[in-house]
Amino acid sequence: MSIKEILSNQRKYFNTGQTFALDFRLNALKTLKKSIRGHEKEILNALKSDLNKPAFEAYATEIGTVLEELNYALKHLPRWLRPKRAGTPILHFKSSCYTISEPYGIALIMSPWNYPFYLTLAPLIGSIAGGNCSVVKPSAYSPATSSIIAQILGECFESGFVSVIEGGRDANQALLDETFNYIFFTGGISVGKTVMAAASRNLTPVTLELGGKSPCIVDREVNIDLAARRIVWGKFLNAGQTCVAPDYLLVHSQVKKQLIAGIRDYILKFYGKTPCENEEFPKIINDKHFKRIKGYLDHGEVIIGGHYNEQRLRMAPTVIDHISWDDPIMQEEIFGPILPILEYSDISEVIQLVNARPKPLALYLFTTNKEVERKIIGRISFGGGCINDTIVHLATSEMPFGGVGESGMGSYHGKWSFHTFTHTKSILKKSNLIDIKLRYPPYGNKLSLLKKLFRE
Repeated sequence: MSIKEILSNQRKYFNTGQTFALDFRLNALKTLKKSIRGHEKEILNALKSDLNKPAFEAYATEIGTVLEELNYALKHLPRWLRPKRAGTPILHFKSSCYTISEPYGIALIMSPWNYPFYLTLAPLIGSIAGGNCSVVKPSAYSPATSSIIAQILGECFESGFVSVIEGGRDANQALLDETFNYIFFTGGISVGKTVMAAASRNLTPVTLELGGKSPCIVDREVNIDLAARRIVWGKFLNAGQTCVAPDYLLVHSQVKKQLIAGIRDYILKFYGKTPCENEEFPKIINDKHFKRIKGYLDHGEVIIGGHYNEQRLRMAPTVIDHISWDDPIMQEEIFGPILPILEYSDISEVIQLVNARPKPLALYLFTTNKEVERKIIGRISFGGGCINDTIVHLATSEMPFGGVGESGMGSYHGKWSFHTFTHTKSILKKSNLIDIKLRYPPYGNKLSLLKKLFRE
């Protein structure tokens, strides 16, 4: 079936009104949840095939988080769908105001390869909860996971409700040439610009979940051991192929040596002496990305790691010192298991350095000094982040996740996913019992009374 035929069928399906009903949405989410549980082994196998993800990491960061989002939506969707009362100005007496959330229609969800299951299903949950029909485009770089996603969604839903389009760039472009009512894209900045340009042709609203260089700041007043442990975990999760991974360290000069020693110890504890042979350490997604990442090793001084196996697409957790802001590794998001270190001596210097660059998707600060915390959080713009931890701020349905500036626009997770995939419609219902004549011409000397109503 062609893309045009799929979209035509989805428009017909949406126009039946089935997706508007609460019971329909709840049943769809329950069906999806049951299927994911039934296919857990196949999903884990697919993630192992695509990225060499160990079962624990794959469940924690992909399957488990999707199930949490499903449980949250199932619990709260009835409340999200209720009309919300709004205040009514005295100028509009006698009337009542309220808002309702309505689906956009046909949503396009384009997902990446680094967390291919989670980053496809999480926005789809929001689209289903919002009452939309959905076209899902998983990444061609993670074919095994894309295949199991297509199988699960094909078993769960009619194609008029949810369809999966597999393929590469040609499929992406063909989809962007069509007209959707909403586009949700997760991926790199350059492709995000292409998506936004395509959406602008039809004034299609978009959510862009992008990335960027997320700093990790380590103050001198810090628990060094805990900081080292949590930085190593967050940076080298999925071999650094995480959009919110600490991209580079900004470390106070007084604690730099201790932090490096701690990072070295925890890399050894977590991944052993030969990480490239450790079957619990993920691989780089493909040869193209491996070559790009390997090129970063040509600048600065490798002080930890640096080993790799190009045939198996494995690279050991690596730390590079003596890096400058002009080196290639500081010009784009690394998206791999390399961590450059820069040092500073004053927190105001950090604020200036980070603010001189595009706004990052995430920021991490390790400190026990509340004044330092206040300055960093208050004076640097970023999508979201953690104090004294990494990554975990996005692993909750209770807070929105999204970027700002070049790191993205819009947010999702929990109720924010529902609101992302719905339009908030404002309604004023006027009484027929009384009709104040003030607003009608002729206006004469009504201006003074009008000003009182506007509370000048």
